Amino acid sequence: MTPRQIFLIVFGFLLLIGIGDSYFVVRQTEQAIIFQFRDIVRVVDRAGLHFKMPYVQDVEIIEKRVLAVDAPSQEIMLAEQKPLEVDAFARYRIVNPVLYFQRVRSERTARDRLSTMLNSSMRSVLGTIKLATLLSTDRVGVMDKIASQLNQEAKDFGIEIIDVRIRRTDLPDKTSGAVFARMRSERIQDAAQIRATGQQEAVQKKADADRQATIIVAEALGESEKIKGEGDSESLKIIAEATSKDPQFFSFWRSMLAYREGLKPENTTYILKPDSEFFRYFQGIPK
Repeated sequence: MTPRQIFLIVFGFLLLIGIGDSYFVVRQTEQAIIFQFRDIVRVVDRAGLHFKMPYVQDVEIIEKRVLAVDAPSQEIMLAEQKPLEVDAFARYRIVNPVLYFQRVRSERTARDRLSTMLNSSMRSVLGTIKLATLLSTDRVGVMDKIASQLNQEAKDFGIEIIDVRIRRTDLPDKTSGAVFARMRSERIQDAAQIRATGQQEAVQKKADADRQATIIVAEALGESEKIKGEGDSESLKIIAEATSKDPQFFSFWRSMLAYREGLKPENTTYILKPDSEFFRYFQGIPK
Protein backbone atom coordinates (compact mmCIF):
# COMPACT_ATOMS: atom_id res chain seq x y z
CA MET A 1 0.00 0.00 0.00
CA THR A 2 1.44 3.35 -1.09
CA PRO A 3 1.65 6.41 1.22
CA ARG A 4 -0.98 8.10 -0.90
CA GLN A 5 -3.43 5.30 -0.33
CA ILE A 6 -2.77 5.35 3.41
CA PHE A 7 -3.36 9.08 3.46
CA LEU A 8 -6.63 8.74 1.59
CA ILE A 9 -7.83 6.03 3.97
CA VAL A 10 -6.97 8.07 7.06
CA PHE A 11 -8.51 11.20 5.54
CA GLY A 12 -11.70 9.33 4.66
CA PHE A 13 -11.93 7.90 8.17
CA LEU A 14 -11.47 11.33 9.72
CA LEU A 15 -13.99 12.77 7.28
CA LEU A 16 -16.59 10.23 8.30
CA ILE A 17 -15.97 10.95 11.97
CA GLY A 18 -16.18 14.68 11.31
CA ILE A 19 -19.46 14.31 9.47
CA GLY A 20 -20.87 12.26 12.35
CA ASP A 21 -19.66 14.84 14.84
CA SER A 22 -21.05 17.82 12.92
CA TYR A 23 -24.73 17.32 13.75
CA PHE A 24 -26.86 16.43 16.75
CA VAL A 25 -30.56 15.87 17.49
CA VAL A 26 -32.56 17.74 20.13
CA ARG A 27 -35.81 16.09 21.21
CA GLN A 28 -38.94 18.01 22.21
CA THR A 29 -38.25 17.27 25.88
CA GLU A 30 -34.66 18.54 25.70
CA GLN A 31 -32.55 21.66 25.24
CA ALA A 32 -28.87 21.84 24.42
CA ILE A 33 -25.85 24.02 25.18
CA ILE A 34 -23.07 24.29 22.56
CA PHE A 35 -19.51 24.64 23.93
CA GLN A 36 -16.35 25.60 22.11
CA PHE A 37 -13.15 25.11 24.06
CA ARG A 38 -15.24 25.08 27.29
CA ASP A 39 -16.88 28.39 26.41
CA ILE A 40 -20.64 28.54 25.87
CA VAL A 41 -21.41 29.43 22.28
CA ARG A 42 -25.20 29.20 22.13
CA VAL A 43 -28.29 27.51 23.55
CA VAL A 44 -30.61 25.37 21.41
CA ASP A 45 -34.15 24.98 22.74
CA ARG A 46 -35.86 24.03 19.47
CA ALA A 47 -36.40 20.36 18.71
CA GLY A 48 -34.92 18.91 15.51
CA LEU A 49 -31.62 18.32 13.71
CA HIS A 50 -28.87 20.89 14.40
CA PHE A 51 -25.26 21.31 13.29
CA LYS A 52 -22.03 22.28 15.00
CA MET A 53 -18.39 22.47 14.19
CA PRO A 54 -16.86 19.00 14.46
CA TYR A 55 -13.99 18.33 16.84
CA VAL A 56 -13.99 21.84 18.36
CA GLN A 57 -17.56 22.12 19.64
CA ASP A 58 -19.33 19.92 22.22
CA VAL A 59 -23.00 19.52 23.13
CA GLU A 60 -24.55 19.23 26.59
CA ILE A 61 -28.17 17.99 26.65
CA ILE A 62 -30.37 19.36 29.45
CA GLU A 63 -33.91 18.32 30.33
CA LYS A 64 -36.78 20.63 29.45
CA ARG A 65 -39.51 18.54 31.10
CA VAL A 66 -40.96 19.13 34.55
CA LEU A 67 -38.81 17.28 37.06
CA ALA A 68 -39.46 16.28 40.66
CA VAL A 69 -37.37 16.28 43.79
CA ASP A 70 -38.30 14.50 47.03
CA ALA A 71 -37.41 15.88 50.41
CA PRO A 72 -36.60 13.14 52.93
CA SER A 73 -39.05 12.82 55.79
CA GLN A 74 -38.00 15.12 58.61
CA GLU A 75 -39.22 16.19 62.02
CA ILE A 76 -40.25 19.86 62.14
CA MET A 77 -41.22 21.83 65.24
CA LEU A 78 -44.41 23.85 64.69
CA ALA A 79 -45.24 27.25 66.19
CA GLU A 80 -46.97 25.62 69.19
CA GLN A 81 -43.84 23.56 69.89
CA LYS A 82 -45.37 20.38 68.53
CA PRO A 83 -43.06 18.08 66.53
CA LEU A 84 -44.40 16.86 63.20
CA GLU A 85 -43.08 14.34 60.68
CA VAL A 86 -43.36 15.94 57.23
CA ASP A 87 -42.77 14.29 53.86
CA ALA A 88 -42.91 16.62 50.83
CA PHE A 89 -41.84 16.95 47.20
CA ALA A 90 -41.39 19.76 44.69
CA ARG A 91 -41.73 19.98 40.92
CA TYR A 92 -39.41 22.21 38.97
CA ARG A 93 -38.29 23.13 35.46
CA ILE A 94 -34.93 24.34 34.09
CA VAL A 95 -35.60 27.77 32.57
CA ASN A 96 -32.01 29.04 32.26
CA PRO A 97 -29.82 26.18 31.02
CA VAL A 98 -26.64 28.30 31.00
CA LEU A 99 -26.99 29.34 34.63
CA TYR A 100 -28.09 25.82 35.53
CA PHE A 101 -25.00 24.28 33.96
CA GLN A 102 -22.69 26.85 35.51
CA ARG A 103 -24.08 26.39 39.03
CA VAL A 104 -25.01 22.69 39.29
CA ARG A 105 -23.92 21.03 35.99
CA SER A 106 -25.86 17.79 36.60
CA GLU A 107 -29.39 16.76 37.50
CA ARG A 108 -28.17 14.77 40.48
CA THR A 109 -26.43 17.81 41.97
CA ALA A 110 -29.55 19.89 41.29
CA ARG A 111 -31.74 17.40 43.15
CA ASP A 112 -29.40 17.41 46.15
CA ARG A 113 -29.32 21.20 46.32
CA LEU A 114 -33.08 21.54 45.85
CA SER A 115 -33.76 18.88 48.47
CA THR A 116 -31.68 20.80 50.99
CA MET A 117 -33.37 24.10 50.11
CA LEU A 118 -36.83 22.48 50.27
CA ASN A 119 -36.15 21.19 53.77
CA SER A 120 -34.92 24.63 54.83
CA SER A 121 -38.00 26.37 53.39
CA MET A 122 -40.37 23.93 55.08
CA ARG A 123 -38.71 24.47 58.44
CA SER A 124 -38.86 28.23 57.98
CA VAL A 125 -42.56 28.32 57.02
CA LEU A 126 -43.97 25.49 59.15
CA GLY A 127 -42.18 26.86 62.20
CA THR A 128 -44.55 29.85 62.12
CA ILE A 129 -47.90 28.01 61.86
CA LYS A 130 -49.99 25.74 64.06
CA LEU A 131 -51.05 22.17 63.45
CA ALA A 132 -54.70 23.15 62.98
CA THR A 133 -53.71 25.43 60.10
CA LEU A 134 -51.76 22.67 58.39
CA LEU A 135 -54.72 20.29 58.66
CA SER A 136 -57.30 22.79 57.38
CA THR A 137 -58.02 24.32 53.98
CA ASP A 138 -55.24 26.83 54.69
CA ARG A 139 -52.81 24.01 53.86
CA VAL A 140 -52.79 25.15 50.20
CA GLY A 141 -51.67 28.63 51.21
CA VAL A 142 -48.90 27.15 53.35
CA MET A 143 -47.60 25.10 50.41
CA ASP A 144 -47.74 28.13 48.12
CA LYS A 145 -45.69 30.08 50.65
CA ILE A 146 -43.08 27.30 50.78
CA ALA A 147 -42.98 27.17 46.97
CA SER A 148 -42.55 30.95 46.73
CA GLN A 149 -39.67 30.96 49.20
CA LEU A 150 -38.03 27.99 47.49
CA ASN A 151 -38.43 29.62 44.09
CA GLN A 152 -36.55 32.73 45.25
CA GLU A 153 -33.55 30.56 46.10
CA ALA A 154 -33.84 28.31 43.03
CA LYS A 155 -33.66 31.26 40.62
CA ASP A 156 -29.94 31.49 41.31
CA PHE A 157 -29.60 28.03 39.73
CA GLY A 158 -31.66 28.72 36.62
CA ILE A 159 -34.55 26.70 38.04
CA GLU A 160 -38.22 27.62 38.36
CA ILE A 161 -40.30 25.94 41.09
CA ILE A 162 -43.73 25.00 39.78
CA ASP A 163 -45.28 23.81 43.00
CA VAL A 164 -44.63 22.14 46.33
CA ARG A 165 -46.79 19.42 47.82
CA ILE A 166 -46.80 17.97 51.31
CA ARG A 167 -47.30 14.26 50.83
CA ARG A 168 -47.74 13.19 54.46
CA THR A 169 -47.88 14.78 57.92
CA ASP A 170 -47.80 12.59 61.02
CA LEU A 171 -47.04 13.04 64.66
CA PRO A 172 -43.85 11.25 65.76
CA ASP A 173 -44.46 7.91 67.44
CA LYS A 174 -42.97 9.13 70.70
CA THR A 175 -45.49 11.97 70.97
CA SER A 176 -48.61 10.34 69.48
CA GLY A 177 -49.53 8.64 72.76
CA ALA A 178 -49.00 11.80 74.82
CA VAL A 179 -51.01 13.91 72.38
CA PHE A 180 -53.84 11.37 72.35
CA ALA A 181 -53.90 11.25 76.16
CA ARG A 182 -53.95 15.06 76.37
CA MET A 183 -56.72 15.32 73.79
CA ARG A 184 -58.74 12.67 75.64
CA SER A 185 -58.27 14.54 78.92
CA GLU A 186 -59.37 17.80 77.30
CA ARG A 187 -62.47 16.15 75.84
CA ILE A 188 -63.35 14.66 79.25
CA GLN A 189 -62.98 18.09 80.85
CA ASP A 190 -65.14 19.67 78.15
CA ALA A 191 -67.79 16.98 78.64
CA ALA A 192 -67.78 17.48 82.42
CA GLN A 193 -68.09 21.25 82.00
CA ILE A 194 -70.96 20.90 79.51
CA ARG A 195 -72.69 18.40 81.82
CA ALA A 196 -72.31 20.70 84.83
CA THR A 197 -73.61 23.66 82.83
CA GLY A 198 -76.59 21.59 81.69
CA GLN A 199 -77.38 20.49 85.24
CA GLN A 200 -77.16 24.08 86.48
CA GLU A 201 -79.49 25.27 83.75
CA ALA A 202 -81.87 22.38 84.51
CA VAL A 203 -82.01 23.31 88.24
CA GLN A 204 -82.54 26.97 87.36
CA LYS A 205 -85.30 26.20 84.87
CA LYS A 206 -86.99 23.82 87.34
CA ALA A 207 -86.86 26.51 90.05
CA ASP A 208 -88.33 29.05 87.61
CA ALA A 209 -91.06 26.60 86.64
CA ASP A 210 -91.90 25.85 90.29
CA ARG A 211 -92.01 29.57 91.09
CA GLN A 212 -94.27 30.27 88.14
CA ALA A 213 -96.50 27.31 89.08
CA THR A 214 -96.80 28.62 92.66
CA ILE A 215 -97.68 32.07 91.36
CA ILE A 216 -100.24 30.66 88.93
CA VAL A 217 -101.84 28.45 91.64
CA ALA A 218 -101.92 31.36 94.10
CA GLU A 219 -103.50 33.63 91.51
CA ALA A 220 -106.03 30.92 90.60
CA LEU A 221 -106.93 30.33 94.28
CA GLY A 222 -107.29 34.06 94.83
CA GLU A 223 -109.49 34.36 91.76
CA SER A 224 -111.57 31.35 92.83
CA GLU A 225 -112.05 32.77 96.34
CA LYS A 226 -113.06 36.07 94.81
CA ILE A 227 -115.59 34.38 92.52
CA LYS A 228 -116.85 32.22 95.40
CA GLY A 229 -117.28 35.28 97.59
CA GLU A 230 -119.14 37.05 94.82
CA GLY A 231 -121.33 33.97 94.37
CA ASP A 232 -122.07 33.70 98.08
CA SER A 233 -122.88 37.40 98.20
CA GLU A 234 -125.18 37.06 95.20
CA SER A 235 -126.77 33.97 96.76
CA LEU A 236 -127.42 35.77 100.05
CA LYS A 237 -128.82 38.69 98.13
CA ILE A 238 -131.19 36.45 96.19
CA ILE A 239 -132.23 34.62 99.38
CA ALA A 240 -132.82 37.93 101.16
CA GLU A 241 -134.96 39.18 98.29
CA ALA A 242 -136.93 35.93 98.17
CA THR A 243 -137.39 35.92 101.93
CA SER A 244 -138.64 39.49 101.95
CA LYS A 245 -141.26 38.72 99.29
CA ASP A 246 -142.85 35.67 101.06
CA PRO A 247 -141.27 34.74 104.39
CA GLN A 248 -143.85 32.04 105.17
CA PHE A 249 -143.36 30.22 101.84
CA PHE A 250 -139.60 30.48 102.17
CA SER A 251 -139.78 28.94 105.66
CA PHE A 252 -141.97 26.13 104.28
CA TRP A 253 -139.60 25.50 101.39
CA ARG A 254 -136.60 25.33 103.72
CA SER A 255 -138.42 22.84 105.95
CA MET A 256 -139.27 20.63 102.96
CA LEU A 257 -135.63 20.58 101.96
CA ALA A 258 -134.67 19.66 105.53
CA TYR A 259 -137.24 16.79 105.52
CA ARG A 260 -135.87 15.48 102.20
CA GLU A 261 -132.31 15.50 103.39
CA GLY A 262 -133.01 14.38 106.95
CA LEU A 263 -135.72 11.75 106.48
CA LYS A 264 -134.11 9.46 103.98
CA PRO A 265 -135.26 5.81 103.73
CA GLU A 266 -132.30 4.49 105.66
CA ASN A 267 -134.03 3.67 108.95
CA THR A 268 -133.35 7.15 110.25
CA THR A 269 -134.74 7.61 113.73
CA TYR A 270 -135.42 10.98 115.43
CA ILE A 271 -136.32 11.22 119.05
CA LEU A 272 -138.22 14.48 119.21
CA LYS A 273 -141.47 15.73 120.65
CA PRO A 274 -144.31 15.65 118.12
CA ASP A 275 -144.99 19.30 118.64
CA SER A 276 -141.34 20.28 118.13
CA GLU A 277 -140.44 23.08 115.76
CA PHE A 278 -138.92 20.63 113.25
CA PHE A 279 -142.27 18.77 112.73
CA ARG A 280 -144.49 21.80 112.74
CA TYR A 281 -145.54 21.27 109.12
CA PHE A 282 -146.66 17.69 109.83
CA GLN A 283 -149.48 19.21 111.80
CA GLY A 284 -150.56 21.40 108.92
CA ILE A 285 -149.52 24.66 107.42
CA PRO A 286 -149.51 27.34 110.06
CA LYS A 287 -151.83 30.20 109.42
